[in-house]
This record gives sequence, C-alpha cells and structure tokens, in this order.
Amino acid sequence: MDNKNQDNYIHLLRYLEKEQEVSQRKIAQHLRISLGKVNFIIKELVAKGIVKAKNFKNNKNKRAYAYYLTPEGIQEKAKMTLGFFRRKNDEYDKLKIELGLLEKEVENSKATLLNNDKK
Repeated sequence: MDNKNQDNYIHLLRYLEKEQEVSQRKIAQHLRISLGKVNFIIKELVAKGIVKAKNFKNNKNKRAYAYYLTPEGIQEKAKMTLGFFRRKNDEYDKLKIELGLLEKEVENSKATLLNNDKK
C-alpha cells in the first residue's frame, strides 16, 4: 500500500474512533477524499475485521450505519499510527536537510547578485 493510501486508512480509523455514527458522505467530506474511496476502504476494513458496521435508524428516518473499531481494529490502528509517525518523522528530517541546503543556495545566490551589481 502506498503512503497516500496508508494516510487515508489511518485518518479514517482515527475519525471513526471519535465519530461512530456518521455517514460515509460525511467521512469523505471530513477526510477530503471521494465517497467511493471511503466506501472501498470501509468495505475492506469490515472484511478484515478491523471495523464493524451496524445499521440503525437516524432521526430523519433514513437507514444509517454506526462504525466501530473492533479489538483487532484498535490494535491495527496503533500499528498504523506508529508507522505513520515514523514515516512523517523521516519526511521531516529529510525536509530539514533540504531546507538547509536551499537556505545555503539562497545565500549564495544573494551574494552572487550583490557581486554582479557592484561590477
């Protein structure tokens, strides 16, 4: 699974941990991903036993679902959170190095421009 999909999964699990009685449309809006992707991810998580979906009637007399993390889901979320943290920490370290190099490049460019202006 690529990093973007991993991010979608962890963000969805984190959201479901806080908001169980929520529509897939609202999840999609919150996560800023397509409704189809949310549906695909939830079906996959339900099939793996990570999330349990339960029907209920909401106050508008429409069928809705409540999504719950199973004990396996809580464990999986913990693993994914650790992996997410490590990956983001590595990205941060690489970005700090790149920013340092860019800062030196900008300083060199400024010095070059100043020297050219003096000529």
